[in-house]
Amino acid sequence: MSAEPMVSGIRQIAVTVSDVDVALGFYRDILGLAFLFRAGPDLAFVDAGGVRVMLSTPQGAGAVGANSTLYFKVPDVDAAHARFVACGATDERAPQFAAKMPDHDLWIGFIRDPDGNLVGLLEERQ
Repeated sequence: MSAEPMVSGIRQIAVTVSDVDVALGFYRDILGLAFLFRAGPDLAFVDAGGVRVMLSTPQGAGAVGANSTLYFKVPDVDAAHARFVACGATDERAPQFAAKMPDHDLWIGFIRDPDGNLVGLLEERQ
């Protein structure tokens, strides 16, 4: 067996949503992720720093609002959280200190998308 890893990173994450247009409005217009393309009425893609986020209605798998948590890196978690909530995101938890790392402090806050999927906002403070 080869010592080299078989995978090199995450390229795409699927998020199951009830309405792709509403979800696209949240991820593109509120979070500010770049729109990539649509592949029909029930499938849209946005870019999160080189990782595609696929917004899709249930296609035989996945349940609306029951996805894994996406954590987006932001430069200022307090400002990002406040801005996203002001733009219509549902506030789940204000940013707070999460852990002391060797080279930074980890701060995390949470919001929810229109389907109730949890979205983490992560800042690595120096």
